[in-house]
Amino acid sequence: MKAKHLIEENNRKREQLTPENEKYYSDMMIYIRLQLTLSEQQSEEVLMEMLDHLLDGQNEGKSAHEIFGDDPKGYADEIIENLPKEKKREVVPFMMGIVLNLVSWMLMIRGVMIPVVSQFKKEPVGSSVYVFPTLLTFTLILGSIAFGVWFIFRTIRRSLFSEKASEKKDMVKVGTFGALSMGLIIAATKFLPEFGPAFPFSWWASLLTGGALWVILFMAKKFEIGFR
Repeated sequence: MKAKHLIEENNRKREQLTPENEKYYSDMMIYIRLQLTLSEQQSEEVLMEMLDHLLDGQNEGKSAHEIFGDDPKGYADEIIENLPKEKKREVVPFMMGIVLNLVSWMLMIRGVMIPVVSQFKKEPVGSSVYVFPTLLTFTLILGSIAFGVWFIFRTIRRSLFSEKASEKKDMVKVGTFGALSMGLIIAATKFLPEFGPAFPFSWWASLLTGGALWVILFMAKKFEIGFR
């Protein structure tokens, strides 16, 4: 069974757990899934084995603490040590898929915004793309995403295996970071001067290019070819 189907089966079977056992198991599951260097296939197979073992024990009147022990993080760490690493040829397409998906959305948003903004300005909005400012802005966006992913994962990890974790506080932290990042990107877009080489790129060409790229990525993901 492929990882995608294992995840779907895992979601279905977890509904049979008691609230206490579900919390215990979900913390371990999320903790293991956050280890992005591990083989997704092997991780999901082990998680399914653990879930089946827990369900069998639950049917016998046992709790997750009785089956896996009182140190779920330590138990999960032992599992992580024995799981194989993800192959680079699988990690690289995954990361490329994220970057290209971001590019497709940026192009489509640009294609929509140019004619919309033009309706509220006396002078037509320029459609030329300046290479250097665009690269700087794109680098800033990628950096914000990379740091954001690290920050969100760090926040999630700190909330696991803890009874004192506050979901509302975590949401406020993530929301604040998102607002600051968006403000920084908007400021950079607005105040970066136009300099260096440029080339014409109309709104409709931007919209079509972004849409075509998004469709290609969607189809590749649907049929599990190329980018994941």
